[in-house]
Amino acid sequence: MLKTFSKGGIHPPENKISAEKPIENLSIPDIVTIPVSQHIGKPSKVIVKRREKVKVGQLIAESSGFISANIHSSVSGTVTKIDSIVDSSGYKRQAVFIKVEGDEWLETIDRSIEINRKIALSADEIVKKVNESGIVGLGGATFPTHVKLSVPKDMTAEILLINGVECEPYLTSDHRLMIEKAEEIVVGTRLLMTALGVEKAVIGIENNKEDAINNFTHLLKEYDGIEVQALKVKYPQGGEKQLIKAITGREVPSGGLPIAVGAVVHNVGTAFAVYEAIQKNKPLFERVVTITGKSVNYFANFVVRIGTPISKLIDKSGGFPDDTGKIISGGPMMGKALNSLDIPVTKGTSGVLLIRDVESKRRKSHACIRCAKCITVCPMGLEPYVLMTATQKKIFERVEKDRVLDCIECGSCSYVCPSDRPLLDYIRLGKANVGRIVRERNSN
Repeated sequence: MLKTFSKGGIHPPENKISAEKPIENLSIPDIVTIPVSQHIGKPSKVIVKRREKVKVGQLIAESSGFISANIHSSVSGTVTKIDSIVDSSGYKRQAVFIKVEGDEWLETIDRSIEINRKIALSADEIVKKVNESGIVGLGGATFPTHVKLSVPKDMTAEILLINGVECEPYLTSDHRLMIEKAEEIVVGTRLLMTALGVEKAVIGIENNKEDAINNFTHLLKEYDGIEVQALKVKYPQGGEKQLIKAITGREVPSGGLPIAVGAVVHNVGTAFAVYEAIQKNKPLFERVVTITGKSVNYFANFVVRIGTPISKLIDKSGGFPDDTGKIISGGPMMGKALNSLDIPVTKGTSGVLLIRDVESKRRKSHACIRCAKCITVCPMGLEPYVLMTATQKKIFERVEKDRVLDCIECGSCSYVCPSDRPLLDYIRLGKANVGRIVRERNSN
């Protein structure tokens, strides 16, 4: 019987129309714009100057704290300016602008395609290298990976879960990685196991990716301590807490982290990046991005250099369809609408979705009919309609008491609401205000 999480969940149309498209390399743009804040935590500090020459893989901004991440150049060329841009979040961020001149990589990067299976580093050395390479969670959260590998002294990691679920509709970048880079992901998993000191790892994959499941099942016969677990197709199965519940049966407590139940979760893309960092000495400066949509002429999965403008992916996919209503960075459930094609690809860009106008229009909101559908589908057991109402009335004490900070912002509540209420929009607002209140309270 296929495993899954117990609370809530929905089944939106999968629309994995690019799943059969092999990974391609997107050509390098003339100019890249590389934000220095591509991760949860403090922005990185720029260490290059205007007119400075840089190479592919060179450090251009260094982490400014424990929860931060190094940023590396994705191209070779000249730094033209250091200025602010508006990123996919809608906020201004500092960025390094580089004019591309050739494609000269650091000589220390191993560019061979031969798979290196030998693990030569200790746990501490792996964590250090991951930190130096600027690796963050590539499933969308962009939490610095070295922080997850630094288990608190009063806790113990017992199991590593590799997230190959990719439950977000349309997106297929992880799926293609699991088909084309499976052994590299397995070696990356072994490296993560070594760093954490665990003897067991499970790669969780939803059952709509049978080819990936079969791929790993065959491959893992040669590796001890790692197994693949097929999971029932249900959104948001890729959430950390939902994945832990589905595979281990353990439930992360409210306000707690996965390590509280002995689990550590990393995305398959992150495992691949760890492989490249440790075994190939390659920092994180490119990633696989899905470009997709029902009207897109050429949907595909591209390896894209960080800092490449979104417009270049759209041009490569056949141009901007006339019936496009919105451009989404990510998927339709958790992605963010973009207001410019100049916004650059970052470490957290898993896909670019062009939504047709007929599907992108927000319907008129009506009064809540108390149907409780939002409660039924919430994977965290929250009451979304109450959280929205309390936020509207600015009763943030109630919002905090009703565990708004536990919301994973999956959008399931808004998806099922028959009154088309913008539940998630208000819950996000409530989270932001409660988060501010908690920080102020803790600082006193």
